[in-house]
Amino acid sequence: MFFSKRANDARQSSDELVSVSLKTLIDLAKPAASLNLQHAAIRSAQSGGYVSRFKGRGMEFDEARLYQPGDDIRSIDWRVTARTGKPHTKLFREERERPIFISVDNRAAMHFATRGVFKSVLAAKLAGLLAWTAQHQGDRIGGQIFSDTACRELKPQNGKHAVLRLLNAIVCGGDFSRPVNETDTVAPTSTLEHVLARLTQHARPGSRVYIISDFRGLNDKAETHLLKLSQHCDVVLVMVHDPLESALPAKGRYRFTDDVRDVIVDADSSAALQYQQRFALRQQRLAQLARSRRLAFMQCSTDDDPVHRLRYLLGHR
Repeated sequence: MFFSKRANDARQSSDELVSVSLKTLIDLAKPAASLNLQHAAIRSAQSGGYVSRFKGRGMEFDEARLYQPGDDIRSIDWRVTARTGKPHTKLFREERERPIFISVDNRAAMHFATRGVFKSVLAAKLAGLLAWTAQHQGDRIGGQIFSDTACRELKPQNGKHAVLRLLNAIVCGGDFSRPVNETDTVAPTSTLEHVLARLTQHARPGSRVYIISDFRGLNDKAETHLLKLSQHCDVVLVMVHDPLESALPAKGRYRFTDDVRDVIVDADSSAALQYQQRFALRQQRLAQLARSRRLAFMQCSTDDDPVHRLRYLLGHR
């Protein structure tokens, strides 16, 4: 009996590397209590320190203070400036129950890893942590789960029910035939460009939008939709990746399998080098986009602990 239980535990542990259970995502509620999304200070080696200056719906005027170098000129309080003769800037504070929208990539390429967990599992855990943190802070939680063929959209709602609705949709993954909530919508999609186009329509102005993806398929049109989204929402780009994508292994031939097919890859081949170069270009493009448009940009590897990584990236000591 002892050996049978140990074998069963090992099998369950192995399963958690390639798929995520609802219990695992529910259990993230406790570690999420130590995170804080309110200040939106996100560290990034690529995009530099970033504090959101987004002003729009979902933000309330708080007070005016003297203008400081670096302040957004669009926030200048012209009435106070005219009255005092010195430039003043409007300060805003977040209203309660700000909509938090979490977009989760569940395309086929996300079901891959050479170390740690599948990218899809990491994305699910990051989404779960963000959703529970938003719920602890009284925000409304909605989301978007997309595959290579379809996209499920969940309108932001309050409370634990909203979190569980999102977690259920994540666990359902690409099975869009399974109903999650009667208010949800499912639409056909085929590219990242289409997904982001729908996101600009679905995320209400004033929302904070987290996009968790490997961003394969990022092109000029997809970038245009991101820029449009950033005009009305506070956007956080979360790039998940496997260590192999950023650094190829030593020269040699390596076997990869999905339990159905086997593929032999020569790490010194031109195709392997192009694979690495495409990842580097995609990474640089996202970092440049974040810098130019003042978006938040973070990265998380499949062998990272998502709780520790988020705690660091959100600026906690």
